Amino acid sequence: MPELGLTAGDRVVIGGASGLIGRALTSSLRADGVTVTHLVRRTPAAADEVQWDPTGPLDPDALAGARAVIGLNGASIGRLPWTAHYRSELLWSRLSPTRTLAAAVGMLGADAPHFLSASAVGWYGSAPAGVVDESSRRGRGFLSDLCEQWEGSARRAADTAAVTLLRTAPVVHPDGVLKPLIALTRAGLSGPLGRGTQVWPWISLPDVVGAVRHIIEHGLTGPVNLVSPTRTTANDIGFDLARHLNRPYVLRAPAWALRGALGEAADALLLTDARVRPAVLDAAGYPWALPNADAAIADALPAAE
Repeated sequence: MPELGLTAGDRVVIGGASGLIGRALTSSLRADGVTVTHLVRRTPAAADEVQWDPTGPLDPDALAGARAVIGLNGASIGRLPWTAHYRSELLWSRLSPTRTLAAAVGMLGADAPHFLSASAVGWYGSAPAGVVDESSRRGRGFLSDLCEQWEGSARRAADTAAVTLLRTAPVVHPDGVLKPLIALTRAGLSGPLGRGTQVWPWISLPDVVGAVRHIIEHGLTGPVNLVSPTRTTANDIGFDLARHLNRPYVLRAPAWALRGALGEAADALLLTDARVRPAVLDAAGYPWALPNADAAIADALPAAE
């Protein structure tokens, strides 16, 4: 597919635009004159909003003529504990809207827009033995299972539309992975989580936005890892954050204590060890804005003030 930058003549439709990524992406696109339509559950308050029910059918006319449709819906993985009820919410808050969007996109046939559906690097689970990329098998655990079903829902549109699966890493931002870490660090309670040397996949918010735009502009399809290319450990992120906040980084939280408090979520979110490589983005020449955790943390912290 030929490269074609997003311009003022393009339209992008976003479901789940009220979240961290959706807000930043909307701002970036609109700054360049791109028309952005938000799918909202409430009564529309502006001309650029379309009401929908994520659990029911969506009129494909709402998506007709769009350059891309982006699905970002999903309850927060960071909300704890993962009770049986909340696990169900984590699953269905992703599957229902993704299936609805995929069905509507598919009904547009040859005129179907590019469909980009959120997923997560949780697809790979914990993989301490080596490096994983988009060609790697999925891992084990609740998040891996969730991602498999999530991506399967998006692939329903693949017969008629270009489909991209955005395997996104935790976002280094005060409203992302830094939220609980900032609170602990400011209280002087931060330190290694478990052994602390586990490799953490992560990405900056500017690079999430830049990567999504790059995917649309270059017509990238299939799974795409939205993850920093720089190998980074949990200690790297924790220590850099403590240094920027001028606080100590000394209080270790043993793995057994984290598991006792958080259950499976401890292994899935804090103790996971996975060197995930953004092979597709690198091959497509994506120019990383903030590939190093220290710079990404410095860039993000003003938003916490």
